[in-house]
Amino acid sequence: MTETATYPLKKSALLGVGALGVVFGDIGTSPLYTFKTVLDMTGGNTPQTILGVISLLVWTLIIITSVKYAGFAMRIDNDGEGGILALMALLGVKRHKRPVIVAAGLFGAALIYGDGAITPAISVLSALEGLNIATPSLQHYVLPLTVVILLALFALQPMGTARIGRTFGPIMALWFLTMAVLGVWGIAKHPAILWALNPYYALHYLLHGGSGSFLVLGGVFLCVTGAEALYADMGHFGAGPIKLAWSTLVFPSLVLNYAGQGAIVLAGAPTAGNIFYHLCPASLTLPLIVLSTVATIIASQSIITGAFSMTRQAIQLGWMPRLKVSQTSEEGYGQIYVGAVNWLLMLVTIGLALGFRKSDNLAGAYGIAVSATMLMTTALLLIAMREIWKWPLAACVAVAGAFFIVDASFFASNMMKLLDGGYVPLLLAALVYLVMYIWHRGLMAMAARINEYPVPVDVFLDELAHTGVVRVPGTAVFLTRAKATTPPVMQWYVKHSRSLHKRVLAVTLEIASSPWVTPRDRLSMAEIGPNFWSITATFGFMERPDMPALMAQIAMNGCPIHPNELTYFVGMEKIVAREDGRGIPRLIRVLFAMLLRNGARVTDYLRIPAYQVVDIGRQISI
Repeated sequence: MTETATYPLKKSALLGVGALGVVFGDIGTSPLYTFKTVLDMTGGNTPQTILGVISLLVWTLIIITSVKYAGFAMRIDNDGEGGILALMALLGVKRHKRPVIVAAGLFGAALIYGDGAITPAISVLSALEGLNIATPSLQHYVLPLTVVILLALFALQPMGTARIGRTFGPIMALWFLTMAVLGVWGIAKHPAILWALNPYYALHYLLHGGSGSFLVLGGVFLCVTGAEALYADMGHFGAGPIKLAWSTLVFPSLVLNYAGQGAIVLAGAPTAGNIFYHLCPASLTLPLIVLSTVATIIASQSIITGAFSMTRQAIQLGWMPRLKVSQTSEEGYGQIYVGAVNWLLMLVTIGLALGFRKSDNLAGAYGIAVSATMLMTTALLLIAMREIWKWPLAACVAVAGAFFIVDASFFASNMMKLLDGGYVPLLLAALVYLVMYIWHRGLMAMAARINEYPVPVDVFLDELAHTGVVRVPGTAVFLTRAKATTPPVMQWYVKHSRSLHKRVLAVTLEIASSPWVTPRDRLSMAEIGPNFWSITATFGFMERPDMPALMAQIAMNGCPIHPNELTYFVGMEKIVAREDGRGIPRLIRVLFAMLLRNGARVTDYLRIPAYQVVDIGRQISI
């Protein structure tokens, strides 16, 4: 094989190592608590039960992660990007009004925030609970240490993770290799556990285990929390490297470790405490606890970073208020920090750790959010198979229906834990969804009100000439949602100042349903009146608009402006009630006004220099 031919393989392998720290942190730390949780739910340690549980874990990993996500979902991308919001945007472009798709996508995204709050708490707690085995005298320090680690984790977020992130992949590679070795060590003590690779034992346990076997599915599902990350992080690493890392290292390590845990229980190991640490010789327990804790911190970091990225997507798509998004590194677009999300997640995560106190207790709250998100993804995959792949309806229903039965079974089982803490992620998701709904409803009402009485540009320019409005030197830039009519902010300004710059740019910013837009497709511009330019700039939902850079591109495309000599006019809206009774409900209006007041300034979001901005305050009744 030539050097040229091996280069893509080497690159894919390097990206695969990087993906270990970002994509597989959550699913990779599941063995710390999953098998123990399931055994507690079964109420028995008979050979048939152990074989059935291990078989369920293995085949759940195969069906959901290997088949559904790696085999199907990752073949549907939005210009290279994956995840439920990217899939929603891709399908939403097919038809103009698709409220069911939007609802499924948004609620699935909102549920991920619930998962993001629970994952750091349960992961760090489960890792430190190994102290109960290594040094029982330190068990009272598990919870305080968990809180300290979580505080440090969230406090370090503003600094970014570019430098630390370089070590994430190798550390997680060591973690997966360690899990594999421990698993082999356990299997050697009772090789009969390998019979669990036969799906017969999973089916036999489900069919003959009574109602208890159905409830156990809620615990089994914990082994695939984090599977959604394979699809969601596809844009960062590519489908190939993620599939390579999963099939060659992550999946084998998980199977070996779960089998090893089952083997030592069959061999008579105690099930009290954390079974994962019983795989390890006593002399190496403390080093394993340290490695486990680092692995859970990396998993938590990945969840937090994912929450930041999804928040930015939601902002770009118009479903969340503008929040301050800071780029923490020039090395990668995904290296961002969203302060509001970080501190809210910190409060909820630490609150969950203090409230539930043990990973076993948190397991009851875990799983509902992820299983519901997977259900939403399956619904969108059904539509994608039909509309993008053009599959026959029968084939779409057969494949997606099989996934739906599996997902629905896990979701129904997890719902049995609703009163044992399962309400927590659902409550968090409901709050996030409410914010999304209120913000979008308010934006639509505000846009409709502003454009209620449009004024054609030629009519407006004629009025300027006949009413004695003074034209002053310079170029004014007005941001507007109205592409074919006079910008309302400009009308407001002229009405009160009786003046207008000699050259005017009416700029409309649009967000595409794709994550990226090439510079060639960015601009649409035309001089629709003397020195009056109408410009539409399109950005992908993974891009952040930069007005100075945009103005430089506009100048290069023939518009006679000097980017450093522009004056930007920005509307500062105050929301009030309509007097004709046709406005939106009062509660939604009040909450939208609060979100609007507390969101990031549009000038900061668009990186407009403060010395070039004129704020135009005005009331808008909705």
